[in-house]
Amino acid sequence: MQFENQLSFAQQQDEVFDRCTYRDWFFIPQKDGREVIYLNGNSLGLQPKTARQYLEKEMLKWEKHGVEGHFGIEEQWFDFHKNIKNSLGHLVGASPAEVTPMNALTVNLHLLLLGFYRPAGKRTKILIETKAFPSDQYAVASQIAFWGLDVAENLVEFSPRPGEDTLRTEDMLAQMEALGDELALVLLGGVNYYTGQFFDIPSLTQKAQALGAYMGLDLAHTIGNLPLDLHAWGVDFACWCTYKYLNSGPGGISGIFVHEKHHGQPLRPPLHGWWGHEENTRFQMDKAFVPEPDVEAWQMSNAPIFLLATHKAALKIFEEVGIKALREKSIALTGFLAFILETTAREENFGLHIITPALAEQRGCQLSIRMNRQGRALFDELTHRGVVADWREPDVIRLAPVPLYNTFEEIYAFGEILREAIRELG
Repeated sequence: MQFENQLSFAQQQDEVFDRCTYRDWFFIPQKDGREVIYLNGNSLGLQPKTARQYLEKEMLKWEKHGVEGHFGIEEQWFDFHKNIKNSLGHLVGASPAEVTPMNALTVNLHLLLLGFYRPAGKRTKILIETKAFPSDQYAVASQIAFWGLDVAENLVEFSPRPGEDTLRTEDMLAQMEALGDELALVLLGGVNYYTGQFFDIPSLTQKAQALGAYMGLDLAHTIGNLPLDLHAWGVDFACWCTYKYLNSGPGGISGIFVHEKHHGQPLRPPLHGWWGHEENTRFQMDKAFVPEPDVEAWQMSNAPIFLLATHKAALKIFEEVGIKALREKSIALTGFLAFILETTAREENFGLHIITPALAEQRGCQLSIRMNRQGRALFDELTHRGVVADWREPDVIRLAPVPLYNTFEEIYAFGEILREAIRELG
């Protein structure tokens, strides 16, 4: 697409992609009586206007039925989570038997690591990307320590080449090959939270498994951002949060994927809770644990209905528009933002560098911008002028134009604000 730094061009693109824009379905935060330019959906997605309605419906069930809300009414709580498994499966490319909502992200990551990281003999090493989200780093390190192993020796990182910001697939494959039969597990963010790089999951999965290792993913910055095909790619396990691109509320419920090839194996899951017990006999309260035959064996506790209600409201929107249509708009919208950033910086002689890969297939909708100077001052000036973005130390501003509710006209307006902010800083 040939971009133009013109309001008329932005408005024309909004007409082209009108079918993918559900801005009116969300509450847009305001500052000084005006809507902000919200480019922080990669940290917390906006509230769907239907979320309160969905939540109120469950509140009324509690009010009217008390404990009897669990059984015998429309959308009973006992199996309420099953109402959204189809939607989750569509988003990650899996069957409903391979996905379930439960717990919070890092809790789920620990549970999955306990099942899939079983160091033995030489096979003890976990490979993650450098600059992984800190919680992933903490989880992996503590799992290694849990087995009495040395973290410094067994936690290995993919690192970019000197002078580069992102990882090359060929280097990642070579590093995996070099570890060989010492490699137990690879854990990657599908999209790296800091750089915005989207990894070549199929190639990396194939290599890990050819070496006898498992492939796991943290999809916090990926689900709802890019189309996924976890089952076909053969990924062993994955987990995610729902409060970023899935717009399900702060601290929203997490979800997991476990490939069907692992269902029913004796060592997975290693920890048991009553909601993972066979559904038909769960309330017989027998001491012997009989696991569900699929991913639901990983469940620990009964589902938090109010969190599921807001999650369901958000997923209905994705069902309405479809992730493939959103991706089509996202590629154009993110490309337009990159064009605006580079054009404005060049015309104003201001030093910035987009560290996110330039190729659309290697990124989602997040752009990470490294500032050569006055980075924090510029971020603060943008905030003052009504732009909600994200600052990451020491010198990166993250911007995420979300196709559900961000528009081309907003991106054009952001460019004008950026120009004013640069001039204000002198």
